[in-house]
Amino acid sequence: MPMDVTKCIAANVKAIREKKKLTLDSAAQATGVSRSMLAQIEKGDVNPTISVLWKIANGFKVSFTSLLEEEKQVDVRRGAQTEPLVEDGGRYRNYPVFGFDEKKLFETYRIVIEEQGALEAQPHLKGAEEYITVFQGQVEIRVDGAVYCLEAGDSIRFAADRPHAYRNTGAGQVTLSMLIYYNRE
Repeated sequence: MPMDVTKCIAANVKAIREKKKLTLDSAAQATGVSRSMLAQIEKGDVNPTISVLWKIANGFKVSFTSLLEEEKQVDVRRGAQTEPLVEDGGRYRNYPVFGFDEKKLFETYRIVIEEQGALEAQPHLKGAEEYITVFQGQVEIRVDGAVYCLEAGDSIRFAADRPHAYRNTGAGQVTLSMLIYYNRE
């Protein structure tokens, strides 16, 4: 469904103004855009010009695109349309699902490990954590030399800013979900 730019701008301007705890009068003072124009923009009654949007963005000290971004209530990602990142001769496949988002501080992946497939992962940024749930198969996860054997239905959380590895230890395929959380530090 195509984005209604006027409604999107209206919602974003109002949300940003309220988040910054600005009245319409103080927002008008900060942006140089009249109180009545801001009120009309927030109601979606007018489609502001680019120069008016720049004044609002600069006055609110936000990016220009933050006034145009549409917040998706539902975002479906089709597995068949996701290209994997491949390691270990194709036996370890990482399907990026939702990429890193500065506001949410995490990213998610679907991992498929074929029989005898493995990956030695590099430590992530300081404070990073991984949250993994196994849906199929048996996997060995090594963190800082300690070994954890998991099977379908098991989950693990660990500090991922240290050496860690994954290895399919069973017969058949391993499928798991991975969420990597990045601390604000």
